[in-house]
Amino acid sequence: MGCTGCGNSGGLPKGCKNNGQCGTSGCGKLHVFDWLSGLEQPTEDLKFPYVEVRFKNERKEFFHNKNNIPLQIGDVVAVETNPGHDIGIVTLKGELARIQMRIKKINKPERLAQIYRVANQRDIDIWQENRQKESQMMLDARRIARETGLDMKISDVEYQGDGGKATFYYTSEDRVDFRQLIRDFASAFKCRIEMRQIGYRQEAAKLGGIGSCGRELCCSTWLTDFRSVSTNAARYQQLSINPQKIAGQCGKLKCCLNYELDSYLDALKDFPKSETLIESERGKASIVKIDVFKKEIWLSYIKSDNVTWYKFDCDEVNQFVSRNKKGEKIEPLEDLHKDKNAGETIFKDIIQENSLNRFETKKKKRNQKRKNKSFPKKGKQINSKKTEK
Repeated sequence: MGCTGCGNSGGLPKGCKNNGQCGTSGCGKLHVFDWLSGLEQPTEDLKFPYVEVRFKNERKEFFHNKNNIPLQIGDVVAVETNPGHDIGIVTLKGELARIQMRIKKINKPERLAQIYRVANQRDIDIWQENRQKESQMMLDARRIARETGLDMKISDVEYQGDGGKATFYYTSEDRVDFRQLIRDFASAFKCRIEMRQIGYRQEAAKLGGIGSCGRELCCSTWLTDFRSVSTNAARYQQLSINPQKIAGQCGKLKCCLNYELDSYLDALKDFPKSETLIESERGKASIVKIDVFKKEIWLSYIKSDNVTWYKFDCDEVNQFVSRNKKGEKIEPLEDLHKDKNAGETIFKDIIQENSLNRFETKKKKRNQKRKNKSFPKKGKQINSKKTEK
């Protein structure tokens, strides 16, 4: 079996180099690597009778193989639902399913629904036919919801395998009373209706897109768990608290703010706290900027008109703090900076130097010079020639 997601060439995948033994048909975020493929499986009596089945919209559930149907990963099966049956694809079985159920904390597997059979051709045809109706069904559902006047957005529709039920996924900031909407949907689509509210991050994962980094969204490609992200993650990494820059397409804070947060927290243990004040002979100074990678800190006086930053190493600032704790005041920052960094440029008036319209002012002066230039008119030149004659 080759791996379609890695670019199968001659039966060998180009990506994961596992020679098609990963047990999946691709390398998507819903697939689990079969690291037990090379081990000897238990006997028939000791085999785990539960399997994992994947449906649409990144939904996975576990089912009981009560009838001991011989199943392989990738088989299309008909499973028990209420009401009717649904069609899904087997993604895990055996010991991997046991471990996954333990991770998901499923303590009572005897209450799980069972697998009816391997899907026949008629089941697959009905399933594919219902899947093709979903796009038009979602457009009609949005139109009906708009006519009803409800403040909600329908993101996706999932048809059950036998066509007996349709699940509508929607997002809304407030609570929605959709009792009348369900009646309208039932009369329009002639099936059982289920409304399921999802968050904005789940909506972005379903719809997908391109992030500000130029890559596909993490939530739609590989990220499976949504951890809470706070503005403190941006502050620890010395990022600007600008909602337009640190927010993703879902309108929430970007999940990637948590990726390097632990590394920054470990590095910031050597730095003094950002609210630390340093007593000097000239006055109090505060920390205005921190460079975690170079371990440098910029200090500036609190009561000072000119915006001047003085750069010091992290160890030096820690010495300043320890001296203040002993009751000593350090020398003025400019004297300490001159002794350490003789001849080095000090940052001054940063806002004026980095002005974005500095090129436009030069252009305006040039245009004003052109306007002030006086040129003789044609009529006066002709009159002067006539008078000379």
